[in-house]
Formats: sequence, C-alpha cells, structure tokens
Amino acid sequence: MTVEIRVPVLGESVTEATVGQWFKQVGDAVAKDEPILELETDKVTLEVNATEAGRLEEIIAAEGEDVEVGALLGQIAAGAAGATSAPAPKAAEAPAPAAAPAAAAPAPAAPAAAPAPAVAASTGPAEVLPAAQKLIDENNLDVARIRGTGKDGRITKGDVLEALENGGASPAAPAPVAAAPAAAAAPTAPAGPRSEAVREERVKMTRLRKSIAARLKDAQNTAAMLTTYNEVDLTNLMALRAEYKDLFQKKHGVKLGFMSFFTKACIAALQELPAVNAEIEGDYIVYKNYYHMGVAVGTPNGLVVPVLRDADQMSFAEVEKGIADLGRKARDGKLSMADMQGGTFTISNGGVYGSLMSSPILNAPQSGVLGMHKIQERPMVVDGEIKIRPMMYLALSYDHRIIDGKEAVTFLVRVKDALEDPQRLLLDL
Repeated sequence: MTVEIRVPVLGESVTEATVGQWFKQVGDAVAKDEPILELETDKVTLEVNATEAGRLEEIIAAEGEDVEVGALLGQIAAGAAGATSAPAPKAAEAPAPAAAPAAAAPAPAAPAAAPAPAVAASTGPAEVLPAAQKLIDENNLDVARIRGTGKDGRITKGDVLEALENGGASPAAPAPVAAAPAAAAAPTAPAGPRSEAVREERVKMTRLRKSIAARLKDAQNTAAMLTTYNEVDLTNLMALRAEYKDLFQKKHGVKLGFMSFFTKACIAALQELPAVNAEIEGDYIVYKNYYHMGVAVGTPNGLVVPVLRDADQMSFAEVEKGIADLGRKARDGKLSMADMQGGTFTISNGGVYGSLMSSPILNAPQSGVLGMHKIQERPMVVDGEIKIRPMMYLALSYDHRIIDGKEAVTFLVRVKDALEDPQRLLLDL
C-alpha cells in the first residue's frame, strides 16, 4: 500500500511553505510518527511525521522547493516493505548480551560512508533526532558532549541549542577524555593568504528570515512610527524579587523573573490607555478589550514572537510558566501557528544580549512595542544625595497615527511607576 505525504494545514492565512530538509532518503525505513522532513513557513518551522511505517518510496518535492497546503511531498510504501525493515535492528542487537566485546563488532556495519565510524564512536548509545543532527552537523559539535533529555535519552534540537549556548557542551555533560587525541589530530586551516573561495559565503535566506525582513520593513513603511524613552529605577523590584524568589519557586515550581512584573505593568497601562492596545483596520480603529502579550524570542532561525493569551487573567506564577514554556518551544522549534497569532502588544527584551538602549520596531498590525534593556548601576540623585542605583532604559515604539504623544508618554510613565513601586501591581493601583 502506498501512503501519500502531503503538506498539512499550516494555520490561518498561511498557504505556502518551503521544504527545508528531508531527514530520510528514498529506500530508508521509516517508523510511524517518525519525523521525515521539515517545512519552513513565514512564522514557524515544523516537522512532518510519517502516518504509517514502511519505506520512503519517492521524494516529489525537493529541498528548497516552495509548496502549497495539500501539495504532494512524497510517498511511503507501507505494509510488507516497512515490516521487513523494522525487525532488522532488533536482530542485530540480540547477540549483544552474549559477550561484551561483541557489541563493538556490529558498529562498523551500520555506516555507509567512510567518515561515519568516527561519528558513531563519539555518539554512543544516545539516539539523535533528525532536527538535532542537522544542527550538530552545521556546527561541528561532538555528540558525546551533549546530554539527551528526550524520551529514552534521545538528543533533541533543544539539547543541541543548549549546548551551543554553553560552548558546545551540555552544562552537566562531561567532556570525553578519549576524544582528545582525535581532536588534536584534526587538520587546521592552512596558514597564509585567505583564498577567494572562503572570503565570502552566499546562503539563501530561509522563508522565515525573508518573512521577518518583509514584515519589519512593511511596519516601517506603513506606520507613522515614533519612539519615546524613559528610565526606571529597579531597586525596589529587585529587593522584592530577592526576598521572595526562593519561596515563590518552592511553591509554584518556576523562577520569579522580571518578565511577569513587566507584563503586569504593561497590562495595567494598556487598560488605562486603550489606544496602545488597538490597531488600524482600514478606516477603523479596532480597540481590543483583551490582552494577548507577544514576547519576542531570539532563535537560531530568527526572531519570533509567541503570544501569551489573556495575560491579564493570569497570576504572576502563570505568566512566568507561560513565558518559560513559549521560550522552550521556540528554542526547540515546536511553536505552532496558534502560538504566534493574535497578539495585541509586544515586549522585547534586548537586555538579555547586553543592549543598553534601542528603538524596537512595531510588530504589525500592533500599535505598540515596549523595549526592555540591560540593568546597569548608575549614579542617581535621590533626595538630594548621589546614590548608586540599578537602572534600566525603557523604549516605547508606537504608531503615531492612532497614539498621540501624550498617551505614549503617559503609558511609559505608568509602567515606570508600577515597576519602581511594585506593590502597586499587587494592590491594583
């Protein structure tokens, strides 16, 4: 029986995708629900799983090809063809318990290419998921230094991203001792003048990157964008957080960060100044009486803005858990289209990268975006005395077509007041 692989429904207003990578080649065995290829859309990257076990019979849409929803991507020969391939690994594993040295014998038989044994030797028993293997290959990482957190110790895309953030290894993963001689023997780039072949590299933009570029430029071309700035003294907020963070984490199972305070402060200001939570639709201004907060997250594939829905109805703990979950899904490439749609206001935290001040660009069709920045100790005059205070610059970019300067400045002052006296948030003042 032949099973068709087709482009799934991608979400509201998304009708096209690009084939990013095939994880399987023609003739390869596939298991049911196993990822077989990756699709890139304007907003997210998603994996397409096999609906039946079998063998990949045909690849119709090549990597880099644009495809529409419902388009045929390939075909799987299900049934007998797949059934014969599934037991093969189990047969090879059966003799393993008989003697310890026998486990090394089957290893060279699995790879087809010459360099593969070196990878197999460093990989060990952990299974690497296709999306994770792609990142490992692109960054020349040692799999033995990456700890798998997936089911049965599988190495996921999120594990590789975490390793990249920690210099190529998971925080708790020991560096392999046996791999050192091999690394020392690896050839290095020849000394001397740089060849023309390596001076430049031409890489096609991904669909997500093209979409980011188009949307940001469209926001600049369409909105009458203006930015206003202020600064906030975080002394009281940091003291409150330091006092209760351990108790908060013990009770709620999540860390008490700054984002929940900023989210709640923005919601309070949005409720007072509804124009900042509105958008222009033709000749109408649409005021939103709900608060879906977009949280900008940087990923290896580009900036994405998942949405925390009805954040005004959430507690501080629910906000922290929601943001942590969205950030984890973004790093693992698991965001759905629903996670990305419907935001009414966005918060962007450039401070995590060390930014002291910047002017964020609107996330159209939204009319406002708040930019957070690095916390830096600076001398400030307090009650006639110079004191060192933890200060942060805030930036509000807004659409001047529907938000006047008075409203924008008032919004930023309300956020500043709430953060400098965080008890106001708790007392709804």
